[in-house]
Amino acid sequence: MSSIEAARRYFEAAADQLELSASVRTLLLTPQREVKVQIAVPRDNGEVTTFVGYRVQHDRSRGPFKGGLRYHPEVDGDEVTTLAQLMTWKTAVVDLPYGGAKGGIGVDPKQLSTAELERVTRCFIDQIHEMIGPNLDIPAPDMGTNAQVMAWAVNQYEKYHGFSPAVITGKPLELHGSAGREEATGRGVGIITRSTCAALGKTVAGSRIALQGFGNVGLHTASFLSGLGARILAVSDVTGGVWNADGLDIAALVSWLKQNGTLAGFPGSSPLTNAGLLTADVDVLIPAALGGVLTPEIARHVRAKIVIEAANAPTLPEADEVLQHRGVVVLPDILANAGGVTVSYFEWVQNLQQFRWDLVRIREELERVLVRAFDNVWGLAQSKHVSLRTAAYMIGIGRVARATQLAGF
Repeated sequence: MSSIEAARRYFEAAADQLELSASVRTLLLTPQREVKVQIAVPRDNGEVTTFVGYRVQHDRSRGPFKGGLRYHPEVDGDEVTTLAQLMTWKTAVVDLPYGGAKGGIGVDPKQLSTAELERVTRCFIDQIHEMIGPNLDIPAPDMGTNAQVMAWAVNQYEKYHGFSPAVITGKPLELHGSAGREEATGRGVGIITRSTCAALGKTVAGSRIALQGFGNVGLHTASFLSGLGARILAVSDVTGGVWNADGLDIAALVSWLKQNGTLAGFPGSSPLTNAGLLTADVDVLIPAALGGVLTPEIARHVRAKIVIEAANAPTLPEADEVLQHRGVVVLPDILANAGGVTVSYFEWVQNLQQFRWDLVRIREELERVLVRAFDNVWGLAQSKHVSLRTAAYMIGIGRVARATQLAGF
C-alpha cells in the first residue's frame, strides 16, 4: 500500500465519523498547489548533477502553509503530497494557525560535500522563493536537513525579499532561531508518552521503553524520558541496535555515538536488530525512524502495550488494525511528533514580534499546547469509542473543514 493510500484510509475513517459529504472530502484532500522543479548544480569535480525538488502546498484555510524540507534519496511527489496532507491535520490537531505543506529533494545529503549541499539548497530556494514567505508558506527542517541548511535557505530568500527571518523556522539561534527548537520534537514525544501512560493509570518512571531511531528525535526523546525515570532498554539506528535489560545509560550512549559514529559495541549492551527491537519485551515502543516499519506481520508480535509514533507514518493501516485488535494503544504521529511544528510556531511568532523568548517559556508553552491537544484527543476517543488515531484525525479534519466552510468557497 502506498503512503497516499494509507493516509487516505485514515482520513476516510475520520470523515465517516464526521459524516462529511463526498464533495467536502474531495475538497479537503486535494492539494492547493504542487510544484516540481529542476535543481541543476555544479559538483566539486566540475560536473553538473540534476536533482528533482518538490513543494506541495496542501491547505491554508487556517493560516499560512507550514511544513518541512527533507533531503533523502527516496523523496518523490507521492511522499511529499502525503506528508503535506498530514501536516494539515497535524497543525490543526494541536490548534496552530497554520495549514499544511511539505517539500523535499531526491538527494542523499551524505553523498554531498558541504559546499555542494549549500549549492543545492540555494538553487532550490531560487526555484521556490516566490511560493514561500512569512505569511504564505514557512518551511522548516526535516529528514536530512538541519539548522545550517535553514540558514542557507533564509539567506538565499532574503537576497530576493530583504530581511525576513520569519520565512523559515528551525534556524540557528544566531540567525533568529528559537531556543528549544532542536529538542522540540523529541521532547514533545516524551511529553505525549508521559500523558499516554498517565491516562492509562501508569507512570513513566520505571516503564521499559524501546526506541527505534537515535537521530535528533530519538536522542532527545530518550534523554527526556530517561530524566523522568524511564528505563530505555533498547535503542537502534541505521548501524544496528543495542539492548540492556536493566536499562541503557543514555548520556553515556550519546557520548559513545559521538566518539565512534555507531551504537555497536556500547559497553554493557548486547547487539539487537531493528526487527528485534520492534518486538522486544517492553512496555512502550517508540518508532522514531522511517515510515512503514510496523507491518502486519511485525504487529502480530509486538509485545509493547503502548506504541508512540514519533516517526511519520511508521504503522501500515493493516498493522494498525492488528494492533487495535490486540488491544495495543497507538498514539498517532500527527499528535506524537507535533512538538517540532509547535516550537516552529513559537519561533515564527518571535520573528514576527522581533522579541525573543527564553527556554523556560518555550518549554512551558510546549507542555501546555501538547497536553491540551492530548486531552482533547483522549477525551474524544473515549466518548466516541474510536481509536486515538481516528480521534486525532477527527479533530484535525473537523477544524479544517469548519474553517473552510466558514470562509466560503
